[in-house]
Amino acid sequence: MKSTAPPRIRDLIDRLARLSAAEDWNDGLNPAQRSALTYLAQANRFSRAPSHVADFLCTTRGTASQTLKSLERKGLIVSIPSAADRRSLSYELTAKGTATLSTARGLDAAVATLERNEAKSLEEGLESILENLLAQRGYRSFGICKTCRHHEKTMLGARCALLGVALRKDDIDALCHEHSSGA
Repeated sequence: MKSTAPPRIRDLIDRLARLSAAEDWNDGLNPAQRSALTYLAQANRFSRAPSHVADFLCTTRGTASQTLKSLERKGLIVSIPSAADRRSLSYELTAKGTATLSTARGLDAAVATLERNEAKSLEEGLESILENLLAQRGYRSFGICKTCRHHEKTMLGARCALLGVALRKDDIDALCHEHSSGA
């Protein structure tokens, strides 16, 4: 049965987002910097370029680059030039960046009060809303690698059929820029 009260749901999501963003100003960060840092912590090794951060945050590449430079100046991330193309950069969190993200946040504590079945139902509903909105706007899904149609299990372990590379355990449980849920 389809919902009859989308405006209320939208209002609740908006309010939660605003409360969460207000809290994101802690640790000398702004909400965009915290979002970029959080994304990098969740992204696999193939999805940490400035363009990937821009796509995930739905912002321009210039804005994402400035955000990443700021995080690097603060010692929260380091840039790593590509071995194949020295003009191409990837980013990794420093120990300080990882510690910054370990700070307890109010929304996490509030979600933790939900019963397991409530949390699972909420997660599934929000994922459905997100997938629909991304599809409407033509944005990438950035799903978990192991749920992608290109993810293969082989005798030697996991492999990305799209990129033609073997996957590490930390890759398959992380966000991927190339994710495609279509069969």
